[in-house]
Amino acid sequence: MNENLLKLLQRVDTPTACNAIEVAQGKRGFNAFTRGTMLASHTDVPAMVGYARTARIAAVAPPTEAPEVIKARRMAYYRHMSEGPRPAVVVIEDMDFPHCIGAYWGEINTNVHKGFGMSGALTNGVMRDLGDLPDGFPVVAGSIGPSHGFVHVKEVGTTVTVFGMQVADGDLIHADRHGGVVIPSEVLDTLEVAIHKLLDTEKLVLDPARKDGFDLDAFETAWAAFENART
Repeated sequence: MNENLLKLLQRVDTPTACNAIEVAQGKRGFNAFTRGTMLASHTDVPAMVGYARTARIAAVAPPTEAPEVIKARRMAYYRHMSEGPRPAVVVIEDMDFPHCIGAYWGEINTNVHKGFGMSGALTNGVMRDLGDLPDGFPVVAGSIGPSHGFVHVKEVGTTVTVFGMQVADGDLIHADRHGGVVIPSEVLDTLEVAIHKLLDTEKLVLDPARKDGFDLDAFETAWAAFENART
């Protein structure tokens, strides 16, 4: 991913990225996106864009493995998050879903991961400490709650599923308050052009619709131009 594409992806929202992938693919039907309503720690911030660093956690029940195993895996997790390509997005599957109780994302973990140079977190699990989360590290989560429960890391660097979206470690992620998408590697060479084409095409309808005097006749003219630009 080149610098121009990164900056462009950070400027557009996730629905635009989702539509632009279809433009780049030349067809509809792209489905590597989250399903359902997610919650955002910061709503008026740029999208998080980066390569996924994945893990799986659980919190409802205490861990059954030996304490030294849990501690070693915890440090392996933080080592994994501190390494790898940047920009990076943490993608965490809470294995207790849909009955998640353990807020993995609070004031401490968000600051630690931001310190590692990561761009944000996407999870089906819980977040908390909303008034104390740092700027520059948005969290998009499945729920909000007060407790950390018995939260512990179960797996590091494995393929995870968040709200129906499967994510492999290293996948390119785009996420904001709408949810997330996995950007297919095969569209990277054409995605920048596709985003500009999408935005220009949408203006054919949006610009007339925002003018005084817009009516059905103006809509029909604008829509015809819109349809022609899409074919």
